[in-house]
Amino acid sequence: MKVAIVGGGSVGSFLAQDLVKSGHDVLLIEENIELASRLEHTLGCTVVAGDGCELSVLEGAGLDECDVVVASTGDDEDNLVVSLLAKQEFTVPRVIARVNHPGNHWLFNRSWGVDVPVSTPHLISSLVEEAVSVGSLVRLLQFDRSGARLAEVTLAADSPAINSTIADLALPKDVSIVAVIRQQTVIVPRGSVVLHQDDEVLALVLDDAEPALMSRLIGESEA
Repeated sequence: MKVAIVGGGSVGSFLAQDLVKSGHDVLLIEENIELASRLEHTLGCTVVAGDGCELSVLEGAGLDECDVVVASTGDDEDNLVVSLLAKQEFTVPRVIARVNHPGNHWLFNRSWGVDVPVSTPHLISSLVEEAVSVGSLVRLLQFDRSGARLAEVTLAADSPAINSTIADLALPKDVSIVAVIRQQTVIVPRGSVVLHQDDEVLALVLDDAEPALMSRLIGESEA
């Protein structure tokens, strides 16, 4: 997979190094010439010195050949510009953008070319909720391209799903159980799996189907 990363700061350089170790073809674009030169000698990937918000720089770097573009600069405006150019001018299949300021999160959507926005404060908030919430639905990750989200429910003692199989839940087609975590063990969610109290149920769900998931796992009305 060929990945282009725009922004060679601590986030971008770490990501580039990690992806190179995983065997991916990585291209890093960094505006600071001195930093770009240092990174080229330490990361083991192609580094282009230039402004990632400039169409000519992206074109010269070969963005049209990339499978994924990550806009990882420390400036939200720059990340939005990079995302829009990547999607509209180079039709990159998947664009991931870093959200630096939580208040700007609403801007990072498909109209700006963003398939997946990554906001550290929102991720931390979700993980905190996931760790302490029992008997409620926690939204972990949003997939903007499909409109689906990854949600988690830890089954409380009064959950209607306890002692039922996954097949018995009769979930709608827009809900898919992807894993059940029981005592730190991941269980493949076959239809015959019986759910227990304190099981963590991970599901992919669309907005319209979320009430049905909550009804089956928590007991809340679908209305």
